[in-house]
Amino acid sequence: MNGFQIHTRTRAVAPDLAERFRRIPVANISDCMSRMTAGGPRLRPMHGGAVMAGPALTVRTRPGDNLLVHKALDLAQPGDVIVVDAGGDLTNAIIGEIMTSYARSRGVAGIVINGAIRDCGAIRQGDFPVYAAGVTHRGPYKDGPGEINGIIALDGMTIAPGDLILGDDDGVLAIPCDQAEALYQAAQAKHEVEERMLADIAAGTLDTSWIDARLRQLGCAGV
Repeated sequence: MNGFQIHTRTRAVAPDLAERFRRIPVANISDCMSRMTAGGPRLRPMHGGAVMAGPALTVRTRPGDNLLVHKALDLAQPGDVIVVDAGGDLTNAIIGEIMTSYARSRGVAGIVINGAIRDCGAIRQGDFPVYAAGVTHRGPYKDGPGEINGIIALDGMTIAPGDLILGDDDGVLAIPCDQAEALYQAAQAKHEVEERMLADIAAGTLDTSWIDARLRQLGCAGV
C-alpha cells in the first residue's frame, strides 16, 4: 500500500566518520554548508545536552501516530539516529520515557521528532539525545499509516536513509552520505580557525582590521 511500507536501507555513513563529527560544533558545519541547511528552529534539544551523531533511520508517520516509530526501534542498528517526520503537529506526543529508554537499550544514538514528545522531565534529566518541536501530555495513536527508510524533509532539510544526522545545543543538521567525508575536512578546518580566534581573544591579539576593510568595500561613510 502506498504510504504504508517499510524499505530496506542500502547505505549509511560510516560509524568512525560520525564519531569524528562529534568533536565539531554544528554551527561550524552549517557554515561550511553555505548556511542553507537546517532542521528548523523548532527542533530543540529536550535532553541534558549530549551531542548526537549517527546515520539516519527515517520514519514518516501520520501526525499523532507512532506505530511505525515502534517498528523503527526494533529495526534500528546500534549508532542509528531515528528521525521522525510527524508533520510538525503538536497535538499528540510521538514518544516518551518508555520509548526513549527502549531506544537507549537498543544502542540508538538519538531520536529526532518533527512533532511532540511527553515525559519531558525524565528526558531532560538524562543524556540520551532527543530533539523535538514541542511537548504535550496527550499520547499517540497506533494505527498508521507510515513509512520507514524513505526520503523525508524537515523544514526544507531533506534527509535520505543513511545520511549523517548531527545535533547539539544549536539544533539538528543533516549531511548527505556521499558528501560527509569532504564536508568533515572543511568543517574541521573551520573549527581550527575559530579555535585560534578564541586563543587570540584570550591573549588580547585578535585582528579586527577586516571590519573597516569590509565597510570601506561596501561604501560606508565615516570609516
